[in-house]
Amino acid sequence: MHPQLETIFDEAENRYLKPEELNLLGEYVDSLPERLEAYRSLRDRELKIMQSVADQLQLELPQENVEMLERSIKNALLMLRYCAMGMLLNDEAFVQERLLGWLSQTVQVYDTRSVDAVLYRLLNQRLKQALNPRHLALLGAMLLLAQNTLQQPASADTRR
Repeated sequence: MHPQLETIFDEAENRYLKPEELNLLGEYVDSLPERLEAYRSLRDRELKIMQSVADQLQLELPQENVEMLERSIKNALLMLRYCAMGMLLNDEAFVQERLLGWLSQTVQVYDTRSVDAVLYRLLNQRLKQALNPRHLALLGAMLLLAQNTLQQPASADTRR
């Protein structure tokens, strides 16, 4: 859940919510049906989206080692699922804490950045085709956070 909302709930025993806190909670609740719809849509289309991306990735990188392609595809699938959950919770910290630490290390160890760059381009193109613009906008912030972090040069990696 969004960190600010967690803080609000932790304070429940001490006081009633302030108007700005009620507004934040209202925005969260109001946006939940749309985020649920986006999550379901992505969940239901995941296999088709990822298969299309995997097929295109093999066509664009025929010289690349199959194990490297498979590792990048599996990592992208995990990234997509974590980003979907982060979007559902409306919590970028969820993506940062649960995904980016170990995944950025995996990317560095296996040196998959060049494959990942192509894969992310293909994934983003496919998501634009598969999701409606509202759902893509909800998911987009999480994807951008993850993809930008994972595409940073090794010397710029931030570890917690």
